[in-house]
Amino acid sequence: MGPPTVRIAGTDVHLTDAQGACDVIADTIHDRRLSPLAVVPATLDHPHHEASDASGIRHLTLIDDGHVAARAKRATGAEWPRLDGGDLIGDVLTRASAERWRVAVVGGSPDVRETLHRRVMAEWPGVALIGHWTPTREQVSSPGASAEIAEQLRHTDTDLVIVCVGRATQEEWIDTYGHATGARVLLAADTVMDFLTGRAVHAPRWVGRAGLEKMWRLMLEPKRSATRDLIEEPQASLADRRSSAHHDA
Repeated sequence: MGPPTVRIAGTDVHLTDAQGACDVIADTIHDRRLSPLAVVPATLDHPHHEASDASGIRHLTLIDDGHVAARAKRATGAEWPRLDGGDLIGDVLTRASAERWRVAVVGGSPDVRETLHRRVMAEWPGVALIGHWTPTREQVSSPGASAEIAEQLRHTDTDLVIVCVGRATQEEWIDTYGHATGARVLLAADTVMDFLTGRAVHAPRWVGRAGLEKMWRLMLEPKRSATRDLIEEPQASLADRRSSAHHDA
């Protein structure tokens, strides 16, 4: 039994907080009878539709979008926290350090590898960071190159793989190659690499509670955030409202 779900934009979104998400991740790592787990975001601009049962991977789909959070509140009458990679990664690595998990990373660039490793060893010394792959975009989109990475991961006996190869792309990569890695859990983490290496600053929790994440992102990363926050999300929100109005009519 996992957290309760609500159906939003064709996706079963799990209703939980950071501790609940970490509990599901830990249960999967410790109980080999359970299928591997993909931890993925639910956003209206990139709704995640679960892979078929043939993939052999379960999904923990977390609220990572203000519009999804609003829909969940309307459906349940309760507030539910947003859990993007930046919110969740600290709790996950704290649990990983306490329980001595074997962790691998797929994503980022070679020049941040050493910085990331120093940060993890300093703050989460119990983590066994057993590998860090930094594929190019071409390698991520190449079936041969991605399959080779998955095969290399399989030989590491990894508990958790943090996948940060780009929004939406990372979920597709996990669905396609996740089972082949042999990992118990694969976490789609998007910009977590930037937060862990100090290249970006995650919004304080009060910013999230005030609904000001877009303003925060635009202020810190105007070029990167403008397309998503000013074009993609408004379009997705409009389409979602039209869909909701159609179903309610």
